[in-house]
Amino acid sequence: MTLSECYPTIEEKKIRTDLMNKLFTVTAAAVIALSQAYVANAADFSVSVGRTGQSSTTARLGLQFDFNRSWWQTDTGRLTGYWDAGYTFWKGDDRSDNHSLSLAPVFVYEFNGDSVKPYIEAGIGIAGFSRTHVEDRDLGSAFQFEDRIGAGLRFAGGHSLGIRAIHYSNAGIKGPNDGVETYSLNYSMAF
Repeated sequence: MTLSECYPTIEEKKIRTDLMNKLFTVTAAAVIALSQAYVANAADFSVSVGRTGQSSTTARLGLQFDFNRSWWQTDTGRLTGYWDAGYTFWKGDDRSDNHSLSLAPVFVYEFNGDSVKPYIEAGIGIAGFSRTHVEDRDLGSAFQFEDRIGAGLRFAGGHSLGIRAIHYSNAGIKGPNDGVETYSLNYSMAF
């Protein structure tokens, strides 16, 4: 293997940067379009703070739009869900801050309760990152899939508090695909 095969040329780096910027812009446009499409519907606003396995801090703002449907409603609970559009800031060392936009359908099993309803959730969506590195993790591409699981409590009045784990990976579309996870505390309220 020659030295030129190991290191990309300046032109190759520019092409990759342009592609990442375009992907980030397309993802941002999709998030904005989705939020505009649901302006008439009730939405929830969420704030999350968390950490990655590499000790980066994450801060996330999100908008959730309810499916307005439920399935398998029983005396125990019901299955429902929402669309989640989010922006996440990834605070790394001085050179590795990152930003991501994501969009995901999330399915929620909500247990019955009077003033407090426990829930569990899971979803798979897409995300666009501004850079392909988070600390020492090489994501391989700006485009990522977002897999999540979570649990929490919904309170009367439209507030909820929960914990969530989100994994980002490009599913092997482009190497090295190290992937990254964030574990967070989430608060949301209806507006």
